Amino acid sequence: MTATRDVLANWPYPPAGGWTSDDLDLLPQDGPNGELDLFKRVEVIDGALILRSPQRRFDESVISNLCSVLDAQVPESLAVATHMDIKIGKRQRPCPDVLVIDAAADDHNATSYPPEAVHLVVEVVSSESEYRDRKVKPRIYAGAGIKHFWLVEEEEGKPVIHTYLLDEVTHFYRADATHHGRLSAKSPFPVEVDFAALLS
Repeated sequence: MTATRDVLANWPYPPAGGWTSDDLDLLPQDGPNGELDLFKRVEVIDGALILRSPQRRFDESVISNLCSVLDAQVPESLAVATHMDIKIGKRQRPCPDVLVIDAAADDHNATSYPPEAVHLVVEVVSSESEYRDRKVKPRIYAGAGIKHFWLVEEEEGKPVIHTYLLDEVTHFYRADATHHGRLSAKSPFPVEVDFAALLS
């Protein structure tokens, strides 16, 4: 019988050796003192456990509707997921708002995907996550070789989507375009997004 790592033995301090991407599979949904859903929305960024704040209605609408729009146009070789982790090494396990992945990797028992199965990540910026979404996560996603990154911002109550492409030489993202009202892209697959549908 093998010993199981007790990640909450010294809560709220990190477990021995710090947080790892595998630790998220050992966390219960509720907190150690019965706090409901304490660990429902967590990720590991640079070895730190990030507890994310409740989602705004704007974010929820954009994420849900963008997922539906992408899902209606995605080819059979790809699939769309929301709030699923990407396990990137021992100390990185971010949870993007929307992902486009290989359909072959879309296992119903999966709790995370490897970065090589991910073609697009989308982050919807909120006041709580803006630094991570704009500065930290793009570095992590680009370093993992994920080719497409979209950042959704709110301007005057409406979504604006900034699209980025991975530079294969520098392994950083370069700005592709900023979209207001409508997005038309040819990769990672041909897709049209009418922004009016994102807040319906």
